[in-house]
Amino acid sequence: MEITPAHYALLSAALFIIGVVGVLVRRNIIIIFMSIELILNAVNINLVANARHLENLVGQVFVVFVIAVAAAEAAVGLGILLAFFRNKETVNIDEMNVMRW
Repeated sequence: MEITPAHYALLSAALFIIGVVGVLVRRNIIIIFMSIELILNAVNINLVANARHLENLVGQVFVVFVIAVAAAEAAVGLGILLAFFRNKETVNIDEMNVMRW
């Protein structure tokens, strides 16, 4: 049995749905960051599978940019999270009202 682009699309859709559910349901900011990374990885799988199917490297170039954006997001997000944890001693999203006036 050969693995087709449809198999990759189903895997990508499953990972994307798990990531969206994780963002919407969970209250821990670390779990939310992990869910966002899962969403970005689902997009990467889809881009690489379609680039391979079309025999074009454009999708793989986009994957490199998505990975760079994900790394920057993780670095900035974890920096903000660390500063918040030092002030409030929690990572619960319900406690994050520091930005309100």
